Amino acid sequence: MANPPSFPPVPAAPSAETLSIKVDGRSIAVPKMMPDWQGRLQPTTMLQACQAAGVEVPHYCYHSKLPVAGNCRMCLVEFGTPMMGPDRKPVVEADGTPKIARSVLPYEPGTPRGAIACATPISPGMEIYPSSPATKQMREAVLESLLINHPLDCPICDQAGECKLQEYSVEHGQSSSQFVEPKVHKPKAVDLGPRIMLDDERCILCTRCIRFTKDLVGDDKLGIVNRGSYNTIAAFPGTRFDNNYTLNTVDLCPVGALTSKDFRFQMRVWFLKETSSVCTSCATGCNITLWSREGRIHRYTPRDNDAVNASWMCDQGRLNYRWIGREDRLREVVSQRPGGRTWNGALKAVATSLAAAKPGSVALVASARQTTEELFLLSQLAARLNAVTDSVPRQGEADGLLVNADRNPNMTGARITGIAGETPGARLKEIASGIANGTIRTLIVFGEDVTRVGIGAELLGKLETLVVSDILPNATTKMAHVLLPGCAHAEKRGTFINAKGRVQRFLKAVEPPGNARPEAEFLEELLALHAGAEAGHIRAFSMESLFNRMARELPGLSGIEWAKLGDGGAPAAV
Repeated sequence: MANPPSFPPVPAAPSAETLSIKVDGRSIAVPKMMPDWQGRLQPTTMLQACQAAGVEVPHYCYHSKLPVAGNCRMCLVEFGTPMMGPDRKPVVEADGTPKIARSVLPYEPGTPRGAIACATPISPGMEIYPSSPATKQMREAVLESLLINHPLDCPICDQAGECKLQEYSVEHGQSSSQFVEPKVHKPKAVDLGPRIMLDDERCILCTRCIRFTKDLVGDDKLGIVNRGSYNTIAAFPGTRFDNNYTLNTVDLCPVGALTSKDFRFQMRVWFLKETSSVCTSCATGCNITLWSREGRIHRYTPRDNDAVNASWMCDQGRLNYRWIGREDRLREVVSQRPGGRTWNGALKAVATSLAAAKPGSVALVASARQTTEELFLLSQLAARLNAVTDSVPRQGEADGLLVNADRNPNMTGARITGIAGETPGARLKEIASGIANGTIRTLIVFGEDVTRVGIGAELLGKLETLVVSDILPNATTKMAHVLLPGCAHAEKRGTFINAKGRVQRFLKAVEPPGNARPEAEFLEELLALHAGAEAGHIRAFSMESLFNRMARELPGLSGIEWAKLGDGGAPAAV
């Protein structure tokens, strides 16, 4: 791949200098310069000015995070500029206001000559008419042209409910077409790559997919082949469209031309519930929307956040959700201690065992895939027991775009809570040695299979007490004296702190299976039981109060509150 620009770019703030223009007769002041797709200040365009005025200008090829192409023509608008006389001085009306020369040609009444709003910069005194009859006429003509060869198969199209061609046809189109020629038929169900299916008949040649792949990802794989009405999108001959960001083109496609093989024909989007969440595949912490229905997750899509992932996410993270619905999920409490297989009995048994443990005889391994709140509670438990703690590092290869070399979503949280040291995993050998020589008699494991990191089955067999909480079965869960089924991030609320130190919250989308419970919830109960509280006197769990208490106690989170995190998160002092 070629070296792409900074990804995602940090947009510059709009310029303080403003220009006075009119949009549909309403005077507004807009910044003279606004950030472009690379975050650099460029002259403000007519489309950006209309957006600032709260007026929608329909568009297909334009995207705020892509280079401007100006090829769909859907954003054509009528406009006017101050008229200049032969002496190059402004011509004024009788009342002293500037005389405006509109872009409708006077020698052909009713024939508009507009400008593409996405690429035309504004100028002082300009008037834009996005709702004028001339602008509406241009939009109708453009839409009619785009629909000449479109198959009009909305009832079976996967894009139905999210299709801009469908929406704009209703809002700005005509009820009938003047074209009677047979439609040009193009390839359908083209296997473009391992994750993408292409229907060329639906494509309107907006080139969003081409520009994203070339200019942002640096993989110049897509292009347009053939000529005229036979133009189609295709991968370079002899190759397949295959990089780790291909599924972003499905989000970018304004019609149903590019579809995801994973989501294709699975569910209509209007049946799905949208939940704001965070990707857990690496430490970047891409903001995502989690789409679910009736307890099943159907897809992830990126959610805009210029401070983290702009509008994108990698394919690997996007498809990392099916494990949440696996049939072998841990669903029930398993306990070899007196008290039975109930949550209350198991937690009492654990609290009793921990109360009897000698100081320094306990170790705790907590995954950096746990929430910050869970890690905070585990650190409090560890402090009471004088326990050795650590987290398991997961390292991969960074790609210079969104994929971080740290494959844990919350290693920053593990560090800030004290569970992991500056070198995560450095204490694992100490824990293994402690178990081997009999110093460590109790091990608490949250979200890890420690048999993979040097604490094998033989060592686990020497422990007096092994308490494990996890989501999926593994070699460690099979040896647990007490097994507490936990929840995936989609089944609870909490926060992660990404590699850049941004605290980001995620919300609950689906219910956990069986008797699985959010770890923070039962950890609060365990701490209360360990402190001697009676089960009936344990206070009700509240994520808001837990987060705010944690933020007050951890210096790096000072001044942050749950209610102020919002969907975009907040920077921590880490």
